[in-house]
Amino acid sequence: MARHWTLPRLGLPRIMGSILFFALAIHGFPAFSATLPATNSVHLAWSPSPNTNVVGYNIYYGGVSGNYTNKINAGNGTNVTISGLMAGATYYFAATAYDAQSNESVFSSEISYLVLSNLASVKIRSGLAGQFILTVTGATGQTYEVLASTDLTVWTVIGTVTPGNGGSLAFTDTNAANFPQRFYRTQATP
Repeated sequence: MARHWTLPRLGLPRIMGSILFFALAIHGFPAFSATLPATNSVHLAWSPSPNTNVVGYNIYYGGVSGNYTNKINAGNGTNVTISGLMAGATYYFAATAYDAQSNESVFSSEISYLVLSNLASVKIRSGLAGQFILTVTGATGQTYEVLASTDLTVWTVIGTVTPGNGGSLAFTDTNAANFPQRFYRTQATP
């Protein structure tokens, strides 16, 4: 009969409950295609267990709360980077500690992380004297080039925006009235 091992005396729920998770979204340059490359990552860090029986940690994660479809063995380290996360998806993470016989503790408290996309959305409204005002909404602190075209073939950078804490920023195309038609798009700068 298999022995089920828990670590309530290790203080793991307290330790893991106070885990410091740092989410650093690492975004690649997006291509203009139907699918984005899965280059997003999250960096997780935690305080070590004070119990001397603990020899390592496992990190579990998945796209549904409480349903962890992936497992990363972090060894005896206190941080791990998980790559290949899809932009726009929410992931749920929990950790366990294990001893030298591979007996695992119960799961820690769960945390979630929304992987931000570095693609921006653009809303256009008309302004004074034929100008267009573009409201660019995207990842806070990410710089986006605003490009314009008259034929959807040749694109010209007409400015840059970097959304602040609100996630959006207005940009005015003061030259819009000089063109019979004008198309817009944004692209994240590396």
